[in-house]
Amino acid sequence: MPAPHARLLHIALTYIGFISLGLPDGLLGVAWPSMRAFFHLPLDALGPFLVFFTLGYLLASVSSGRLLARLNVGVLLALSCLATAASLLGYALTPWWSVMIAFAGLSGLGAGAIDTGLNAYAAIHFSPRVVSWLHACYGVGATSGPLIMSNVMACGFTWQAGYGIVGLGQLVLAGCFGLTAHLWSTSVTAPGAATPDAVASVSPWDTLRRPEVWLSIAVFFVYTGIEAAAGTWVYSLLTAMRGIPAMTAGLWVSIYWGSLTVGRLLSGVVIGWVTVPQLLRCCIVGMALGAALIWAQLTVLLSFVGFALMGLAAAPIFPALIATTPARLGARHATHSIGFQIAAAVLGQSLLPGTIGLLAQAAGLEVVSPVLLGAALLLLGLHEALLAMHTPTTRYEESPHLP
Repeated sequence: MPAPHARLLHIALTYIGFISLGLPDGLLGVAWPSMRAFFHLPLDALGPFLVFFTLGYLLASVSSGRLLARLNVGVLLALSCLATAASLLGYALTPWWSVMIAFAGLSGLGAGAIDTGLNAYAAIHFSPRVVSWLHACYGVGATSGPLIMSNVMACGFTWQAGYGIVGLGQLVLAGCFGLTAHLWSTSVTAPGAATPDAVASVSPWDTLRRPEVWLSIAVFFVYTGIEAAAGTWVYSLLTAMRGIPAMTAGLWVSIYWGSLTVGRLLSGVVIGWVTVPQLLRCCIVGMALGAALIWAQLTVLLSFVGFALMGLAAAPIFPALIATTPARLGARHATHSIGFQIAAAVLGQSLLPGTIGLLAQAAGLEVVSPVLLGAALLLLGLHEALLAMHTPTTRYEESPHLP
């Protein structure tokens, strides 16, 4: 058993790792208009950038099951942060859009390995309450990203400087993971769970034969697509179509990601009082209501409130589904399932914003809010189908292996 101070350092690094995941996501929405102007790009040019990011993320996610059954998690996280740092510093330095796209693939590899590694480790070693708070740290990073980029640009620096600052931070984090690799378990299996050999004996195809896995994949795809599309495109909608000043719109993007953080902190407090289905139903309906308020344009303030409500309502969904994956599918299938779910999430995170870019190029940016509303209603239907296939009774309770 590690010494108490070493264990606290281990837990702190897990939280910091989730913060590092959110920072680049928060940067893109504010940086994109300036990136477009710098590279002289059309509105829909975000699509190829996101596609390469997605391909890297997918490759890291779908191969994670075998890797995490054999590799030290700390070493994997150190290498992943190094790849992410290299890509962000590459964004800051290259004058060519084609090279930016190539760095997006490297960024996806690093982020995918960090995301899958930390989520699989947390789902088995930590309680659902702690998983919710870990994902709140993602929101801290995503909230900080727009603030960093907005303030860097307000001080007269370019968007490249914002990416450079975050890239240097990722480089420091890579060193921290490498120096503390001995604090991490050699695998993502907890005491009393399936052994690493048992996990390795389950092929990805065995996991994919389970129909509830495919429905979970669809839920993750749509949910993460909504979350990313709102964070990426509402800033452009507010500034380009509704005349909102850039600093004000950037502030509300930060409030959106901040609401995501607050919601995850609150869900960590109230867990144990509601069932997972009740929580998820309320959250998905809240996301739909927020999108409807943005679309309705009743007042500017209500549009802002709808944007913040989307972040607040979205907050518990991802950690709730991740934390209950081992209970739904068993420890032998959990690592592969989490990898597939995260792969689906990054597909949604890239494809839905990219699709909105194509629609906005054809029909204008006002298409953003009705697409978000339709996607939220689709997510509600998929969630209800998942409940019909498998009705979970799991409540948010502390697990025996809470750190």
